[in-house]
Amino acid sequence: MWLEECDSFAELCRGYLPYYLLIVLPIFIIISPVNPVAASHEFPVYRMHQYDLHGIPHGCRSAPISLEARSLTGWSTYRHCVIAKALDITPSVFQLVKSKAGALVIVLPEKINELTSEEYQKIITLEESMMHGSETMIPVYFAKWHPNLEIILTDINDSFITDEKAGTAVEAMFNSISASGYQVVVATAQALPKTDVKVVTLHGKLAGTGVEEKLPTIAIVTHYDSFGVAPELSFGADSNASGIAMLLELARLFSALYSAARSRPQFNLVFIATGAGKLNYQGSKKWLEDQLDGTEGSVIQDAAYVICLDTVSASDDLFMHVSKPPKENSSGGLFYKELKAVSQYLNISSVEGVHKKINLAEEILAWEHERYSIRRLPAATLSTLKSHEDPLRATILDVIKEGQVDRLYKHTKIVSEALARHIYNLSSSQIFTGSLEVSKESLALWFNYFSSQPRAASLLVDKNNLLIGTLKEAMARYLGDVKVTLHVPDKRDPEFVFYDVAKANLNVYSVKPAVFDLILTFGITLYLGVLYLIVHNFPHAYSLATRLSTKSKAA
Repeated sequence: MWLEECDSFAELCRGYLPYYLLIVLPIFIIISPVNPVAASHEFPVYRMHQYDLHGIPHGCRSAPISLEARSLTGWSTYRHCVIAKALDITPSVFQLVKSKAGALVIVLPEKINELTSEEYQKIITLEESMMHGSETMIPVYFAKWHPNLEIILTDINDSFITDEKAGTAVEAMFNSISASGYQVVVATAQALPKTDVKVVTLHGKLAGTGVEEKLPTIAIVTHYDSFGVAPELSFGADSNASGIAMLLELARLFSALYSAARSRPQFNLVFIATGAGKLNYQGSKKWLEDQLDGTEGSVIQDAAYVICLDTVSASDDLFMHVSKPPKENSSGGLFYKELKAVSQYLNISSVEGVHKKINLAEEILAWEHERYSIRRLPAATLSTLKSHEDPLRATILDVIKEGQVDRLYKHTKIVSEALARHIYNLSSSQIFTGSLEVSKESLALWFNYFSSQPRAASLLVDKNNLLIGTLKEAMARYLGDVKVTLHVPDKRDPEFVFYDVAKANLNVYSVKPAVFDLILTFGITLYLGVLYLIVHNFPHAYSLATRLSTKSKAA
């Protein structure tokens, strides 16, 4: 009786078991407590900058990644992608990783605008070593802090045991089989040079009373782009959203004075917003070539003075940088004198002059006014930084901070009042009061607008860029005849080259080692083979089991 039932069961398994497996196994997989989505994560990442300047390559030269994730202490070969916190990477560690690892993902602090002075200095030092060293051949990406990314960092730091830490060869083999890991994938093509690049420089004019061509001209210049180790993270609040916000406020104030014939002075004012300022002031260079070397008339041919604005909200002090000290009775000397007088009168800041000769042997000029001084135009740069080497001018840490708008407001009052006193030849009265007072709200509006979005030069070269369009509309609101100058690099010998792939998606997959997959496959194959033999030979297997059971009882 039992034997007949066993034969029936064997026949059932032989005929229908494969179909039951096809139905039952997916059901078990669906109701399984293991969530397959938890084994995969996606994060936005931002690639280290890549550009060529004067034929010299800079930055990261690769983009795609498909490697195993390892920590700073666990990686060993070019087959590994190192994932680490920015505060854990030193310049020497970065040099080692970029020369021997396959890729690098740097996780930024959770609150990047609340760093301690020590943390701030660590990241600044790392940025400098990344930007000023030799080109980086491996893909390097930055990722903003995320809870899931923190978990992954903890896993690869704590869970992975290297062969050196294993006590025996058996333990090392077991660790290599049982350890969990992560596969890092950035599925993007290799970065290619951008085509149809156009760097935009805008200028508008307020004409003085009298014969316009014979009047002295003062130019107010600032660049609107920013710079940092990653283009998509370069917000440039101090450098140079503050400069472009001050320029627009000065244009608003003086347009009100120039709109009435009785208050229009005998000075022309030219306002210039230049592009690619962070790339050796290419926008100013091209604009000057068009103005001074072109066949058409120039708005700056015989300029009395050029005032450049760069990083004007970083501190309470204001510095006037010059390549050659101005003569006492020149426009530059008189303007500097008024700056100091106004700062003392308002008692809100101090003004100091800084003299630095132009070093033509350097690849990069120190300040934007040097572009104008080279063309024999008297010029200076106003900044709240005493040195052109201050790392604040080129960092992803240059984001909006408390107190910046207040400092920008104070310095705008000083500059506007000093400029007005100079062109009206007044020495004591305050001009911008009442309805003509400097607007803190207007400054805050423009400052927040520009510093809320990345403005690396490579991101602003599109034909119809929204930020450039907004800047043009703002200048046209206050100035007459706003004109656009386009800098298109030479195709055969370009002065600069930009590359794409500034932003991508990082996919992190939880995986087991390849050895584990091999052993698991072998075990599953062996199990299914044994099961197949038992099912298709069940009567024999049952008979064998019965005989063995009978013999064991008899013994």
